[in-house]
Amino acid sequence: MDSIEVKGLKKYYKVQKKEAGLAASILSFVNRKYEEVKAVDGISFKIDEGELVGFIGPNGAGKTTTLKCLSGLLYPTAGEIKVLGYTPFSRKTNFLKQIALVMGQRNQLWWDLPPIETFILNKEIYEIPDDKFKKTLDALVSLLDVTDILKTPVKKLSLGQRMKCEFIASVLHSPRVLFLDEPTLGLDVVMQKTLREFIKEYNKQYKATILLTSHYMRDVEALCRRVIIINHGKLLFDGKLSDLVKRHAPYRIVKLTLQKNIDESLMRGLGEIKSFTYPQVVISVPYRRISDVSAKILKDLAVQDLIIEEPEIEDIIREIFEKGKS
Repeated sequence: MDSIEVKGLKKYYKVQKKEAGLAASILSFVNRKYEEVKAVDGISFKIDEGELVGFIGPNGAGKTTTLKCLSGLLYPTAGEIKVLGYTPFSRKTNFLKQIALVMGQRNQLWWDLPPIETFILNKEIYEIPDDKFKKTLDALVSLLDVTDILKTPVKKLSLGQRMKCEFIASVLHSPRVLFLDEPTLGLDVVMQKTLREFIKEYNKQYKATILLTSHYMRDVEALCRRVIIINHGKLLFDGKLSDLVKRHAPYRIVKLTLQKNIDESLMRGLGEIKSFTYPQVVISVPYRRISDVSAKILKDLAVQDLIIEEPEIEDIIREIFEKGKS
């Protein structure tokens, strides 16, 4: 069953344009010029119940706008959206009780109050029964290890502690669909790992549908089998992460440690030399030639070590964005 269905979603804005300077500012009051910005430009996709999907794109690609349309915060310019069978912008109570939007740069916790006060407030807003509230809260508090800070004012918590509590506040009502917009932004690697484990466990335990945007590709690699990539509001790729590597990275990275220095000309024809700083050499080799090239290197060169790696996901996606510009 589809939890999320998007058909031809468009969201356009009119943005006022004016030249710099006082004269231009005065003129803009009587002769305003506008430019149409296509934040989302006709994308379509479906997400099944229980899927955890990475939603990737550079700044300004349309990711956050899409999530706001899916959660009902924005009215689309055109297209159809269904989330759990509801039209999001209708903002029906039953719909809102089954979703959550977590934005890494936005807080819902009361700054001067301890987190437990926000949790109790959300309990009343979402009409969560007392027994379910206690059971869910205890489980989440234990999972994220925040027992000691529940009664500490939010303003005295670290960023990582606040984000843990933000997650608890967002999922207390056990939403079936979770929209996560840069949830690990600004966190250290330890806290990123903690929240990734929480997201994975929540997806598994509640069979929740999760759409995740993140600039940290470690988040996407660790959590998502499927990715959707957009740029300039248009969909560039929708499929398995493994297929993304096969389709857009038909090469492997060969890293050599040489036993003695050699002339770079001796490596011509092996592949594209990415770097050569003795004793380290990095070569990009087409996948179909990797066996022959490896054998030739071991036969002709004095090599202390040879490592073959797949290219970094970040590099693959950067190439996709570059191709999208051309």
